[in-house]
Order: sequence, then structure tokens, then C-alpha cells
Amino acid sequence: MAPRLQEHYKNNVFAKLTAQLGTKNPHGIPRMTKIVLNMGVGAATQDRKRLEEAVGHLRTIGGQKPQVTKAKKSISGFKLREGQEIGCMVTLRGARMYEFFDRLVSLALPRVRDFRGLSSKSFDGRGNYTLGLSELLVFPEVDADKVHHQQGMHITIVTTAEKDSDARALLREMGLPMRPDGE
Repeated sequence: MAPRLQEHYKNNVFAKLTAQLGTKNPHGIPRMTKIVLNMGVGAATQDRKRLEEAVGHLRTIGGQKPQVTKAKKSISGFKLREGQEIGCMVTLRGARMYEFFDRLVSLALPRVRDFRGLSSKSFDGRGNYTLGLSELLVFPEVDADKVHHQQGMHITIVTTAEKDSDARALLREMGLPMRPDGE
């Protein structure tokens, strides 16, 4: 069975974007290809347990085992050596991607304190959108008793859109709550 948002894309969003963008080629219509969840744990240089806790939370949120990221170069000011483990990431595709996006839009973002919509300026110029969450407790699957250290995360939504305006139209139709362009 396909996820709810994947069916929504096929049945509703695809037709709306075809009319809105005026593209005749169905392969020219933007779609989401992957979502990357990333947690940088700078305190992992001093305390290994913080990285293990972050990996556990990311496994719970993403539904698959995270990849531990390592430092690319040494920085003495941060007491960081090349190859030292300093974060973790998960790449979601297919059904898991749509399930996560559904939970993000319908459960997590409404639980953010003083939430007035996401910035519509966080596109990278190639149709990809990145947002940051300052705490993980907005996801209902994270147990508040198991969170010993507050940790944030970055969420990058990668699309096939070549322009930010096309990606903005896609994400708005998919239900991502964005503020108007001027804010």
C-alpha cells in the first residue's frame, strides 16, 4: 500500500503542477526524490554518549539506521581531529520519505512553539529546501524521558525542480506550511 502523500501527489498535485507550470512533458514536473536528516553533534568530541544518543533518536525518527559522519579536517580551536565522529545522518527515499514528510507536516511542525510557517527563502537555488528544528521533542515518537541533551537537526528536502519557484509550488501543494514570499 502506497503512503497517503504519495497517492496525493499522483492524484492531485501532479495535475495542479502541470497546469500551473505549463509543462507538457510529465518528466518535467518536479517531485521529491529524497529527504536527508542530519544532526551535527559538536559535543561528541568530549562525550561519546551524546553521539550514541543522537544516533538512537535519528533511528527512531527516520526509521532506519543512521550513518555516522566524520570530520573532514582537523580544527584545533574546536579540539577536532580529522576522522573523528561528530554527527549522523539518514537519507530517506520512496515510501519512508513520504511517511516522514507526512509526519513532519501533520504532527511535528504544528507542535513547534510559536510556529507561524516556514520561511520561503530557504531554497538553495537548485530547488532543494532546508529547514532546521531546534529540538526533537516535536516528533511524537521521541520519548521525552530518554532525551538527556537537547539536540537539533537539519532536514533537507531534495526535489527534481530546476528553479526555486517550481520547488516552492511543489512543496506548497504537498502541504508544507510556508509563509508568503515577503516575510
